[in-house]
Amino acid sequence: MNTTSNAATKNSAAFFSLINHPIKFRLFLLQKLPAAYFSGLKVKDVNENFCSVSVPYKWFTRNPFLSTYFACLSMAAEMSTGILAMAHVYKRLPKTSMLVIAIEGKFYKKAIGKTTFVCQEGSFIQQAVEKAIALNEPETIRVLSSGYNDSKELVAEFWVTWSFKIKSTV
Repeated sequence: MNTTSNAATKNSAAFFSLINHPIKFRLFLLQKLPAAYFSGLKVKDVNENFCSVSVPYKWFTRNPFLSTYFACLSMAAEMSTGILAMAHVYKRLPKTSMLVIAIEGKFYKKAIGKTTFVCQEGSFIQQAVEKAIALNEPETIRVLSSGYNDSKELVAEFWVTWSFKIKSTV
């Protein structure tokens, strides 16, 4: 493993310790993502390759049809991919920006309880970040987050397209 990979792994580990700290993460949500905070999004499990985020069914997240509002579902799906993306750009040199440039969703079952979104594409996200840095060119990647109910039934799938590029030094 080269020095760049060692530094990236160390930075990711530091980022995950912040994400896994319940108070620091809740304060981060309240400050930077208040909709996620009030919706009750929670990171259930995370490592360099995998992230799961749950969204509860409650008054704040429901729609008039007595299911979870699609925007809350997409927020949890995006967060499951975004945490992996943030982990791979956290404290990177050169500084690297990340931006959602597209999101697509498909719904299979009514979300009437807690839905947990799982993204298992952290290694592909890391490769995209590494390529953007190595080539000094924007790099995009389309990743999948699948949402399951407590019975492990597929509720929805979202494909989130991320763009990574080195931040300008101007």
